[in-house]
Amino acid sequence: MCGHDGKGAVAGVHPTDRAAVTTPRRVVTGHDPDGRSVVLSDGPTPKSHTIPGATFHELWNTSGAPTPVRPREPCEPTDRPLVTPPGPSGTIVRIVHFEPGSRSPMHRTESIDYGIVLEGEVVLSLDDSSETLLRPGDVVVQRGTDHAWENRTGEAARMVFVLVDGRFSDELKALLPDDLELFGQALDE
Repeated sequence: MCGHDGKGAVAGVHPTDRAAVTTPRRVVTGHDPDGRSVVLSDGPTPKSHTIPGATFHELWNTSGAPTPVRPREPCEPTDRPLVTPPGPSGTIVRIVHFEPGSRSPMHRTESIDYGIVLEGEVVLSLDDSSETLLRPGDVVVQRGTDHAWENRTGEAARMVFVLVDGRFSDELKALLPDDLELFGQALDE
């Protein structure tokens, strides 16, 4: 589906509560009819969605590799359900705002995810009971492991995530349980 109002509304957040969740600015470049580089759009992230404890700001996604690079996109790439992980051979880039005291469920995706802490502190928990404290500038390379994110502080935290579709190798599949459940539900439906 194409078409978006471009106003950067945060779904699920009452307008009076928006001050607590700042919508990121997204600048998209492309080409004019003469092939010159231009800014095609500059404004608030077109799709944001709030669930208890977190707000997801969907910045861009692709649906295949190699991704066609066109002068302009025929549709808004974020005009789809908010899902984790990306589609086959696809990518997602999003910013997640973690409320103080929030914790994600333990989950696993068949993807390689790069998580970069922008502000605040976040604890990465793995299914071996290990916990790693992350601060601004820290980068996690999440490689299909069962994990959760937790903000244990009294201040909000923000991370940017770049998710890249992947496939578990036969070697890894042999180590994982046969009844393995992967996270793949839409967060905004």
